[in-house]
Amino acid sequence: MTDRKATVLIAGATGYLGRHLVQAYHRAGYRVHALARHPEKLIDLDDQIDRVIFGEATRANALGEVFDGVDLIVSALGITRQQDGLGYDAVDYQANKNLLDAAVRARVEHFAYIHVLHAEAMAHVPMAAAKTRFAKALAEAPIGSTIICPSGFYTDLAELLDMARKGRIFLFGDGEARMSPMDGADLASACVGATRDRISRIHIGGPQSLSQNEIAQKAFEALGLPPRITHIPLGLARFLLDCGKKLGWSQQLGPMEFFLAASQIDMTAPAHGSITLAEDFARRADGKTT
Repeated sequence: MTDRKATVLIAGATGYLGRHLVQAYHRAGYRVHALARHPEKLIDLDDQIDRVIFGEATRANALGEVFDGVDLIVSALGITRQQDGLGYDAVDYQANKNLLDAAVRARVEHFAYIHVLHAEAMAHVPMAAAKTRFAKALAEAPIGSTIICPSGFYTDLAELLDMARKGRIFLFGDGEARMSPMDGADLASACVGATRDRISRIHIGGPQSLSQNEIAQKAFEALGLPPRITHIPLGLARFLLDCGKKLGWSQQLGPMEFFLAASQIDMTAPAHGSITLAEDFARRADGKTT
């Protein structure tokens, strides 16, 4: 199978990374099929998509002829914040599992999944646990697979820029935990290479390894503001998180719980791409997003 003749199905095509995946696989010469709950969000990518398929992966019986002529599936399905009555188990695990089961039945050659770096070390976090559960199912399934584990996206750090605009950034712990976040376009390009080379599992980071303190500094620099950073002790952060859960705010606190866990481990990974965080923050500071 050559790239020129191959057909890829992008699941989660309307999301931040999904849109970049559509563009990257189109540039690489693939025929691109896009699975989306809201196809209208892909109108601006119409010239790069050969087929748009309306479907909800959370409904196993709604996948029908989704896989006709498909050689490769790349799933960027997942949620950052639980909404629409859907939780991490329903989307990050079950929706992906529905796709996988249908792909196996349709004898699709290869399935790639966008996981998260070191999720296994964050098993107590619902988001990471659901992703890990699916990654395990994929690795054990009778289908070729690629599991892609990025350190994180620049979009995940946009809230730090928002905090900087308000005059102060709050970080968990001493702020020295490191990560190597990356731009969606760079990650999508790396995904094309990983699936083309049939790599079974790959850890992917951006062009720089940065501490959280350094990331906060760059946010203030992008806005031309003096840095004002407050460090919240980990014990206090855990206490506040537990209080929020007892008050019934578990769904809203999902991203905070994940970030707190990630703040306690090294989230760096081998460098890929060239777009820096400073460039991303500068675009966002000017009101431009990608």
